[in-house]
Amino acid sequence: MARIIPVSPQPGVDAAELAWKTLPIPIYVAILLSLSYSSRKKMPIPLSIFNIVLMACLFTGLSSVGIDRYVNLRPAISIAAPVESGPGMILSRTNNSIILLRESTNTRGSRVVSFPYQPLIYQEVPMGPNNSIIQLPPLPLGYESPWFIRSIEIDFVLSGINLMNLFKSNLFHFIIYAFSLIFMLSSLRFMLGFSRWPMANVFLGALVFRGLLAFEEFINSQSINSLIGTFLGESFPPHLISPLVFTALGLLVILYTLLVHIAKSGRKANV
Repeated sequence: MARIIPVSPQPGVDAAELAWKTLPIPIYVAILLSLSYSSRKKMPIPLSIFNIVLMACLFTGLSSVGIDRYVNLRPAISIAAPVESGPGMILSRTNNSIILLRESTNTRGSRVVSFPYQPLIYQEVPMGPNNSIIQLPPLPLGYESPWFIRSIEIDFVLSGINLMNLFKSNLFHFIIYAFSLIFMLSSLRFMLGFSRWPMANVFLGALVFRGLLAFEEFINSQSINSLIGTFLGESFPPHLISPLVFTALGLLVILYTLLVHIAKSGRKANV
């Protein structure tokens, strides 16, 4: 029976490093769901933002300390054991497939190779240039996820690596950066009350948060940091450039929310 190898974690991945790379995911998701809950419960916007910033900062700080201190996590994920299977195992990646006609441990075994829009190729003895053996693709292969999903994964990983580097290099810089990022995300409370349908607001908020995740990596890039630094002057600390942008954006959103609230209050008073 044919067997397709599923996707599994990359070998040799350290659990603590993996936890750092995935830390931004619960931060973003928790803030989004908390904003949605506060909107549905009609909580005051200032109180909602304050509580969410406080709880998110506590979660981020405790999680970061826990990842750094919990030595039992190193290494929890060991090198993946080689996959062994009988004849008929299918190795597939991006529509290219290799069907092994012998046991997977037989590197010289016959196989059938399939490429898109081409006839099947049978290889009795898979030999390459200069009579070298054609190596099997690295296992496991599986199917690649769509680019949209992979781009989100990449941005989350980059965000997590940035948090990890800040935490290990300077705790004060880490606190400032994490607070400014959480403040920017929490300031979008008005987005979760944009319409009368809570689920539609959650989807809208998710799209906005996806844009902010990409915006975070855009601001953290060396070229953009250097460009902003030229306007701020050489005396401005480089590690404060990204927090300054996040905090300024959050304040602008809060100011917009306040002005909209004042305008609506004045309109109701005139009716």
